[in-house]
Amino acid sequence: MPTKTPVELNLYLPVDLPEDIATLFSKCQAKLGLIPNVLVAYAHRPEKLRVFSQYYNELMLGESGLSKLEREMIAVAVSSMNDCWYCQVAHGAAVRQYSGNPILGDAIMINYRYADITPRQKAMLDFAERLTKDSAQIGDKDRQILRDHRLSEEDIWDVCEVAAFFNMSNRLASATGMKPNPDYHFQARSPWTTDK
Repeated sequence: MPTKTPVELNLYLPVDLPEDIATLFSKCQAKLGLIPNVLVAYAHRPEKLRVFSQYYNELMLGESGLSKLEREMIAVAVSSMNDCWYCQVAHGAAVRQYSGNPILGDAIMINYRYADITPRQKAMLDFAERLTKDSAQIGDKDRQILRDHRLSEEDIWDVCEVAAFFNMSNRLASATGMKPNPDYHFQARSPWTTDK
């Protein structure tokens, strides 16, 4: 059995990472200052990590009528509904970073209905909640609410896809006991600055 190198929070990084995975981890360390524990967990299945990473990057960072912030807001709201500690913390940090608001990620995590968000964003999170809790009952009237907030059919697909992805990811993270990297708890917590 190969020796394992311990990584924080009881995750172990395989010793012999494929070159492309080692490069991915080096890029994460350089850009983020950490290797997200979700990637460490997937490292034992490199073929699945490649697919997960490519799909995640396209879904969350690729072209969309939804902003990166809005996609992260959906991730946090869905993860909160599923009590997924890893994703609430990791994506809550992303909401704080994209919004420049140190309160917003926590507000969405606790109860998005009271968060300082736009009516369009609330409609997206309401839809994501329905998809998470009662997807079989979604009908055209639910999609029409999004259309009324000027979301295109492609935008509605993106809301559905982000919510569905995090429902799947939440279950994997919870089932495997995945814990958030400690650094996420502290990211983007400084008060925002204003020109006043």
